[in-house]
Amino acid sequence: MTTDSAVPWSAEEFEARLRGKESCYHIFHPFHIAMNSGQCTREQVQGWVLNRFYYQVMIPIKDAAVMSNMPDRDHRRLWIQRILDHDGADGEEGGIEAWLALADAVGLEREQVISLEHVAPGVKFAVDAYVNFARTAPWQEAVCSSLTELFAPTIHQKRLDSWPQHYPWIDAAGYQYFRKRLSEARRDVEHGVRVTLAHFKTRVEQERALDILQFKLNVLWTMLDAMQVTYGIGDTNSGAIARMAK
Repeated sequence: MTTDSAVPWSAEEFEARLRGKESCYHIFHPFHIAMNSGQCTREQVQGWVLNRFYYQVMIPIKDAAVMSNMPDRDHRRLWIQRILDHDGADGEEGGIEAWLALADAVGLEREQVISLEHVAPGVKFAVDAYVNFARTAPWQEAVCSSLTELFAPTIHQKRLDSWPQHYPWIDAAGYQYFRKRLSEARRDVEHGVRVTLAHFKTRVEQERALDILQFKLNVLWTMLDAMQVTYGIGDTNSGAIARMAK
């Protein structure tokens, strides 16, 4: 006799459960809520940009690790675009350069950002854990972990909608990264969802997929935990940027 808990979800229900993980997305973190509602100080916004750069530079390394585990050429042909999106190519700058433009726009020195010397330890720990998972897990599980991109267009659009109003001191030229990711994330999600639905077939496997996605959501949440401890929110600013500049 088969119990309900052993019956696999249909592809539609499985995908709906993956998408339902949006409630755990870091758009709901107190630091991000404050930032999107104009409650963060200049120093706190700068701190977020500086720390998030570590994530940006590690993403193509993560994607190269995932691709190295893919035995299928067709999947590699699709996945390699993610690396190009961030690293860029001849005549076309990628997401890393776009993020540095954002750093310029918020008033940070590029050398300070690129050095990675001032990234919070908790941010490094969380990002490194994600890269290590992608490097060592079966490639289908690593692909599944990327499905936080299901929710990314919403967070980028909210920044585009709210930041110009709340932070008029930011040069609008710095928002190109958010604009680029609106379309890139939607394209990447199509491949990621297809792989995940095809690979995780049994109920146990499907629940494993949900746990993997939750792990990645926890990585993003933990990064903001570390930033909140370092910089505070609003009037609780810890002065970390000022100390950093010394």
